[in-house]
Amino acid sequence: MEMEVRKVEMNENVADPTALGLLGLSVVCFVVSTSRVGWSGPTTSVIIPWAVLLGSLAQIIASYFDFKKNNAFGSVVFGAYGLFWSAMAGVWLIQMGAFGEALQKGFDVTQLAFAFVGFLFFSIFGTIASLKTNKVVFMIMVLIDFLFFGLATDLFLGGGTGFFKLAAWSELFISLLGFYGAGAVLVNRVFGKQVFPMGKSIL
Repeated sequence: MEMEVRKVEMNENVADPTALGLLGLSVVCFVVSTSRVGWSGPTTSVIIPWAVLLGSLAQIIASYFDFKKNNAFGSVVFGAYGLFWSAMAGVWLIQMGAFGEALQKGFDVTQLAFAFVGFLFFSIFGTIASLKTNKVVFMIMVLIDFLFFGLATDLFLGGGTGFFKLAAWSELFISLLGFYGAGAVLVNRVFGKQVFPMGKSIL
């Protein structure tokens, strides 16, 4: 009986969560990147809610439903980046002193740089996997590689380098491509046909 219930659960009809996941990624990247390129102030207090609710929660929800759809790429990638934005919100809160002066004083940017390197390693594998998705997602993954490379390298070099600008502009284009991807997936699913092209898989 238990096996039959599980079979029904696995086969239940689940809507494609890709648009929600891409929207979450796009909104938080847009808010953060506009600060990094100098279009808005450098403070992170306003960014934190967007990181937690859109960057993190929306992508984790998308990850959950992609797991139910047995979508290996969407479930792992949305889940990983969703958790990343929760971690970044925590980092910003530590920098602001929200968890006490001791944690704020003990903040080590080199550790953060190594965290970015870890996500760069993961993103490279994600980029390879995205060759089987579509061109929009592939380009987003390539830009994410540049984002983590730029952020990590800038921190290792002491900050304020051209690599930070590389990261900032990569993040801005991630958001713009993501907005297009989210809208395209939504409209194409509702209309039941390709209205906005995403490009065929490369492999």
